[in-house]
Amino acid sequence: MKLYVVHCLMEDQYSPEQIEGVLKNDLEPRMKGKGISHETIYRFIYEGQGRLMGLYQYLRRKHKKRRRRYGRKHREHQPISFITPIQYRPKEINEKQRFGDWESDTTICEHKGGEALSVQYERSDQLCRITKVADKTAESTEGAWRDLIEELPVESITMDHGGEGANHWKLRIEYGIDTYHCDPYCSWQKGGVENLNGLIRQYIPRGTDLSSLSHHDIHLIQEKLNNRPRKSLGYKTPNQCYAERVKQGLQVVH
Repeated sequence: MKLYVVHCLMEDQYSPEQIEGVLKNDLEPRMKGKGISHETIYRFIYEGQGRLMGLYQYLRRKHKKRRRRYGRKHREHQPISFITPIQYRPKEINEKQRFGDWESDTTICEHKGGEALSVQYERSDQLCRITKVADKTAESTEGAWRDLIEELPVESITMDHGGEGANHWKLRIEYGIDTYHCDPYCSWQKGGVENLNGLIRQYIPRGTDLSSLSHHDIHLIQEKLNNRPRKSLGYKTPNQCYAERVKQGLQVVH
């Protein structure tokens, strides 16, 4: 069992909760009845043999000690025209009743090169798209959005008040897509993409020079995340959930 847990941590980059769920859902016959809780896995990582092996380095945050979650830093925002506040977002989006409602954010690696990652997260199936863009401008983000729209169904996009989202109104006019904005300093209102940013940090730590990573490298990271089992999806992966929708007749393009 220890070898299985170590393999999932080191090779698959699963979190302790994901390992617990996979064990429950997909145990090999010889391992039936040998489930293990995520708390037990955390104790193994931070105590005794697991600590000596440095297994904490394979966790998303790589903390040497277990920490509680802290509030996020406040971020300055720029006025954006034609916004629809998130309070007006309809029930079908809030309750994840359909595919095609996305959250969007831009994350940077704090390197002088200026390149950034435009990150999109689908609320129902947790599918993600990650695009390396030249900078954090509205034009670069708009390009990433257009690529997304050409590939997958997009009914709405929820974003914060960052200036990179200033061209959102163009999508409303050209594609009939609804756009919504979180309240200032309330990044938790688009918690899905914020959590996804944390997962990305496991592969691309702060300070990384994005120019050293190709678009293919970014795509491989994207698909690593899309093939991770998720607790809220019954430990299915986002790619599995989307494939099931396509099989049931979901249109692949908007």
